[in-house]
Amino acid sequence: MINTITFLTQVTVSEQDVVTPFEQNLMVAMVFAIMFGLGAGLTPRDFKLAIKRPWGLVIGWLTQFGIMPLLAFTLIIIFLWQLPMEYAAPVALGALLMGSVPAGTTSNIFTYFSKGNLALSVIMTTNSTLWAILMTPLVLALYGRVLFADNEEFQIPITNIVITLFLLLIPVVGGMLIRRYSANIGAFLELMGGFFGLFFIVFLLVTWVPRNWELLAATPWQTYTVAIGLGLFGIAIAFTIAKLLKLHPMNVRTIALETGIQNGPLALAIVLLTFGGTPNVGLILIVPALYSLFIVLVSTAVTFWFRRANVAEEQKIPNLL
Repeated sequence: MINTITFLTQVTVSEQDVVTPFEQNLMVAMVFAIMFGLGAGLTPRDFKLAIKRPWGLVIGWLTQFGIMPLLAFTLIIIFLWQLPMEYAAPVALGALLMGSVPAGTTSNIFTYFSKGNLALSVIMTTNSTLWAILMTPLVLALYGRVLFADNEEFQIPITNIVITLFLLLIPVVGGMLIRRYSANIGAFLELMGGFFGLFFIVFLLVTWVPRNWELLAATPWQTYTVAIGLGLFGIAIAFTIAKLLKLHPMNVRTIALETGIQNGPLALAIVLLTFGGTPNVGLILIVPALYSLFIVLVSTAVTFWFRRANVAEEQKIPNLL
């Protein structure tokens, strides 16, 4: 294990070892396009529906910024803290960030195929994205203070993250304004945002994975457990909570997916824009990158399970959120 950790810390000294300058610029550009499409997907009807039936947003907000950061913290303590600190600390920083970002647009796609409440999914994604400028730095500061209390090298630059989130939220607001004044252009931008979201995953699979295969092969199983478990356990826990609250089955599926499917591209962009050029940023990138890859597989498996639902029978159940 020590030899593996030594190898990893040597080959991931900077982001160029994991992400080339071209890939870094392309990723950031794609994130802006994805965020623009997210905002363009909102209509006045979505906001009216959210105001009339706010409980879905409230529950989603609590699971997004309550469960996911706590889950990331727990997985870090159980798995990563067994590893040498020179490796565990930067990887833990990326894992904590991955658990603290808002939901991603990928959740809307899987909600649709899972026979969920698509309108609720879209407004929940946007709601958590807008709240992220406050809640993401807050939970990072809270859990980061505990995790890195004795490690000054890995103190989280909260101010830099707030600025980065603010910049990345600008296209969301821009997309919302365009949709407000031009529904056709807004719909096109929404479609393009979804396309870039899917292209981002394909991009990682086709270019990033083959080029970093040696790094991925040497990555300890504990890191994979954290990256995969964050999405899998997040979906399972949110599903259980929504089920216990006796929500409509469509909303149970929606809240589960909205909670567990984090915005991987956003997390990667925050790492690149905030920690780019710093030592070990390659290690900080590992969990967000692995999460972005495996969440598609996890969500696909969950979607096949969710699709067993009898929608005709569910239509007889009242009180959709």
